[in-house]
Amino acid sequence: EIKIFGTVETAGFISHFIHTYSNQTNTLSFCIVNLNAKNHLISCLKSISMSTKCAFFEIIVVDNNSNDGSIELLRHQYPEVKLIINLRNYGYTKAINQALRLSKGKYKVVLNPDTELMPKSIDIMINHMKSSKNIGIVGPKVLNKDGSFQKSCRRGVASPGAVFSYFLGLSDKYPNNKKFTGYHLNHLDENIIHEVSGVSGSCMLIKNDLINKIGYFDERYFAYQEDSDYCLTAIKNGWKIYYNPDAIVVHHGGRGGAHYLPFKANFEWHRSYFKYYNKNFAKNHSTFFNLFYYTMMLGKLIFAQTRLFIKS
Repeated sequence: EIKIFGTVETAGFISHFIHTYSNQTNTLSFCIVNLNAKNHLISCLKSISMSTKCAFFEIIVVDNNSNDGSIELLRHQYPEVKLIINLRNYGYTKAINQALRLSKGKYKVVLNPDTELMPKSIDIMINHMKSSKNIGIVGPKVLNKDGSFQKSCRRGVASPGAVFSYFLGLSDKYPNNKKFTGYHLNHLDENIIHEVSGVSGSCMLIKNDLINKIGYFDERYFAYQEDSDYCLTAIKNGWKIYYNPDAIVVHHGGRGGAHYLPFKANFEWHRSYFKYYNKNFAKNHSTFFNLFYYTMMLGKLIFAQTRLFIKS
């Protein structure tokens, strides 16, 4: 049965809710935010059934005002998907929270629409999470389309030193030196399970108990860094985060969303990192250092925007 609700105003934004009613209890919820990623979204949705043997699961897609036919595709070809249609782009973080709040699963999968889940990937992460009550988040090994490893799928704490080492190229030059690899943890074997400080929001499994304890993603982030911030908050509240390379996901990256609005995406990345630093690290440093750090980030933003303008 498809129930269509009228326009609903919630938390300062307007959405249409279209959902499939089920009287079964869902063990697993897949939460996806879409913005003009129709072609990749099809592959993503098709891959979900192969990723788990869970008898009951739900798929929730929040669309941030796409104009590429994504909504029509979901309505006609995937009526079982719970669809939230935002009348404008409210950013990633608010949208993923919409999906999480609507979801009923004991386990939540935060998933990008330009990802493809490999067989059994979600079941592997769920089984890992079940091995300890303290594990709140598990992330898979994420590969690029060509099979290369996406280093951002496992992370250390994005402290100033780790970020400087990353942007200065020291982490690539000295990949086995822990002093320089704090951001992407290059010194760790990508094929071994590790406890980490963060995993990528392109695909992350979150225990609902964790959400009940620490809440949802911080909506002060329009997009970017919300996953790093959430992982850091989880750790501060006693939860453990693991990277499990036995679960594999292919992430095409830069499709829809960021690819569709490159200048805004670049600006939001830098603005989000500013907020992340200000929230989690600024209090630990002097006013002089913070001013220096903010100036460096502003300079990087200007450089990155200029390079995008030249390429365009």
